[in-house]
Amino acid sequence: MNISWADRINNLPPYLFAEIDAKKQALIDKGVDVIDLGVGDPDIPTPERIIKALNLSAQNPSNHRYPSYAGMASFRSEVASWYKRRFDVTVDGDKNVIILIGSKEGVAHAPLAFINPGDIALVPDPGYPVYNIATEFAGGTPYLMPLLEENGFMPDLNAIPNDILKKSKIMFLNYPNNPTSAFASDDFFNKAIEFANKNNILICHDAAYTEVYFNENNKPKSFLEYDGALEVGLEFHSLSKTFSMTGWRLGHVVGNEKAVAGIGKVKTNIDSGAFQAVQEAGIEALRNYEDGLQERTEIYKKRSMLLSEGLKKIGIDVITPEGTFYVWFKNPNGLKSSEFANLLLEKSGIVMTPGTGFGIYGEGYTRASVTLDDEQLIEAVSRIEKLAI
Repeated sequence: MNISWADRINNLPPYLFAEIDAKKQALIDKGVDVIDLGVGDPDIPTPERIIKALNLSAQNPSNHRYPSYAGMASFRSEVASWYKRRFDVTVDGDKNVIILIGSKEGVAHAPLAFINPGDIALVPDPGYPVYNIATEFAGGTPYLMPLLEENGFMPDLNAIPNDILKKSKIMFLNYPNNPTSAFASDDFFNKAIEFANKNNILICHDAAYTEVYFNENNKPKSFLEYDGALEVGLEFHSLSKTFSMTGWRLGHVVGNEKAVAGIGKVKTNIDSGAFQAVQEAGIEALRNYEDGLQERTEIYKKRSMLLSEGLKKIGIDVITPEGTFYVWFKNPNGLKSSEFANLLLEKSGIVMTPGTGFGIYGEGYTRASVTLDDEQLIEAVSRIEKLAI
């Protein structure tokens, strides 16, 4: 039988992290001691109270049946309560919240909900690859908004041509930012809301990293804190990064009632809801969200400073992070991103993500994740120094 893939699959580039994993595994199979600073997957265990909540809830037979597509009413209510406590944002758990199987699911479904063939999605570059891929899967066209260092890694909305704006239906934003670790300013978010209103463009804000910050006086804000945001936008959030729950696959989307319902319409036709025992564990997580949070963020802060300062000492230009668990830096000696990533992997056994994995405007940069212990970060710097690039 001749099995052929659809064009949307054939035309896809290899998924960045799957390709990196394959190269990494090949080296491990050869006995190389690999230091993996590629994928942002927290190594800090999920807090014990959350695990206990899951264990207890999993024993309840009523949780073994199909869950609600939109999520348990109790969890949606807890999400609304968390938004009020954390951001002083008032939303209705029944109207403004839907539970996701991880925020990636919601981000990937957004173009299916709002993009018709020929429509445009405004996409930050460098940025999370799913923004582009999901847009193309929906038959839309991504329009790249460059995130340049001189602009604080925020897009210049005034630079988008009018003919592009006329076809644009959604705009993806992501702050704190992956991969650059940049925080958005109040001025930018206010301008983005004005821009969205003027051009009838729905903002889809990926807020997965709001709880990983290094300065108590500079807490990241929710996009929904700003006047008018609830009329023009959605915000995707995840328990993955905040509570070290990446494998649990649990998140939520909050925002404009009709826009949230659009995501819900896609969900009811494509997937189901999250396991109810996981949702009840999520309630425990959000209800006690400050428990251990400072200790976890202090670990990431220490690691980020350790790697950043280490790279600076050997002459590498680092963008000092204020949050997330990523360090974004310029490649030494003008090396191309793929060249530097391959050099690190083949000569030093270090996995880092080339900036071009996040888009063309990531060229010249590399992203390192600090989800490994101090000793491995110190060893990584030592190996890079020995390369004498």
